[in-house]
Amino acid sequence: MSSVETGERPLPVVALARRPAVGINAVLAAYNRGASREPAHAMADPVHHILLVEDSEDDALLICAELRKMNRPFEFRRVDSRDDMRAALAERSWDLVISDHQMPGFDSLQAFEELRGSGQDAPIIIMSGTLPEHNGADAMLHGASDFIDKSNRARLLPVVARELRNAGMRRAKEAVERTLVHMTSHDTLTGLPNRLMLTRLIEHHVASRTQPGQHSGLLVLELDRFVRVTESVGHAGGEDLLKQVAARLAETAPQSVVARIGQDTFALYIDEVVDGVELRSLAEAVNAMLSRAFTVGGQALFVHASIGVCIYPEEASSSAELIANAEHAKFDAKGVGSGAIVNYARPARPADLFADPLRLESALREALARQEFFLVYQPLIDVASGRMVGTEALVRWRHPEHGVVLPIAFIPLAEEIGLIGDLGAWVLATACRQTRAWHEAGMTAMTVAVNVSAVQFRAGGFVALVRKTLDEAKLDARYLELELVESELMEDVEATIRMLQELKALGVRLSIDDFGTGYSSLSYLTRLPIDVLKIDKTFLHGIADVDQNRAIAGTIVALAKCLQMSVVAEGVETPAQLDFVRGLKCERVQGYLLARPLEAAAVARFATAGDNL
Repeated sequence: MSSVETGERPLPVVALARRPAVGINAVLAAYNRGASREPAHAMADPVHHILLVEDSEDDALLICAELRKMNRPFEFRRVDSRDDMRAALAERSWDLVISDHQMPGFDSLQAFEELRGSGQDAPIIIMSGTLPEHNGADAMLHGASDFIDKSNRARLLPVVARELRNAGMRRAKEAVERTLVHMTSHDTLTGLPNRLMLTRLIEHHVASRTQPGQHSGLLVLELDRFVRVTESVGHAGGEDLLKQVAARLAETAPQSVVARIGQDTFALYIDEVVDGVELRSLAEAVNAMLSRAFTVGGQALFVHASIGVCIYPEEASSSAELIANAEHAKFDAKGVGSGAIVNYARPARPADLFADPLRLESALREALARQEFFLVYQPLIDVASGRMVGTEALVRWRHPEHGVVLPIAFIPLAEEIGLIGDLGAWVLATACRQTRAWHEAGMTAMTVAVNVSAVQFRAGGFVALVRKTLDEAKLDARYLELELVESELMEDVEATIRMLQELKALGVRLSIDDFGTGYSSLSYLTRLPIDVLKIDKTFLHGIADVDQNRAIAGTIVALAKCLQMSVVAEGVETPAQLDFVRGLKCERVQGYLLARPLEAAAVARFATAGDNL
């Protein structure tokens, strides 16, 4: 296509009309280039794109010349057939359509049908010298915005100005509405669907299932220690990290719906999966992705997540239940430790599961034989250096049908039916072997604390068991700490003192767990060969607003120092609690603010992270 350009403003309409050898759209291009040379104040408005449906080149040029009087930036294109109009509508959105009524093989009503059929809502003005006025009124009833007789061009400018203004206001309103809809259904930080949108997407997919036997799945993952990250890199840095995580999740699972459903919580919905094994493989891929360093504010950050997995329809009957169950599994994963993946298992009350002692005994013995028990390790942080100096071993049961079972559900029952001895011996041996392995890997100062059941402690042979376990693990006794609950020590003080003295003779360290809840006599406490007092977390949880709790915690620390004991603050979950125990000069702390329980493989990575405070 040839074009006409004078280097100044477009040629006068009369001159253009007398040059039929030049294509009309080339002439319109000259008008369009002329619009780009408007004064700066005119360019403040957006360019208006006008589609002319007109078979007469002269009439099209006259319309262009008239509209130029409005001193607005316009771009024009002329079409005169159905095919040309379809192509123009497919090419771009138009702000206004001005159509002749009667053309060879095409008319304004067909043009209107093409416009609306394309999905565009631009106003259409019929401008004709052959359409009777009553027919023009009928056309407006069918959707045309206005009708102008070509002999009355004076009406063109005010009508075009009105329609552009109305269209602009309508589109601005629609844009605001689209923005509001997007904001209510998407996360404003990452642009991902939010919880509401995720729920609706799952509902839609479930409702549209056409074949039985189809499975879909959901992963819910929560970033571990995200509060610590924001404390380190600030609020803006935390937001940057969240956006990076969102982008990586989309790359890792391109066929899934990725959503942000909480401050540090994301979800991945997969509409078609084979089984739970495939879902778990995806969760492992997510963990592998997160293990690569993120760069925030010029520093490398390593992030881990606790992941819950749930499959539909086996483990949920609705979208809401699918999300809730995956979140439930995620909470179980947090209890297991950083980086854990837990499949949802329908809950059953312990009384229902283990009401029959024979059933419990069989299940627990099978669990030991099948290696269903595993340990997680709660990091112990030195306040002065901020580094991890030890762990507390915590037992979990990965039941094949009921998922991860926390110790509160099975330890009391194991004590009652006499299985705590075997279980306790397994925990002690596993923790000692793992600590020795850490020493061999270079973490030479790592200690481990093991909780001791009162039933196991008093059953006889416990001192010999500890000696044998240390020898087999080749672990120096000074790296083992045995934790006993305060109230249990007071049942038979004289026997307790003798037992503790024998343990001390082995070289192990002894601690009183949950100190402050057992109402022990101070005179007895001074006789116990205890090395460590652990402040019960109930006192820390009320520190912010209960003066009595603050006073008790301060008294415990003062008492320990008088007796030359170390103090560990348990359950530190907020910065305020951490600041308080620092002020009390507690030597060591542990709690979810610093780290959740970790599986053994994650402990080394955490230990090498440096300052954890």
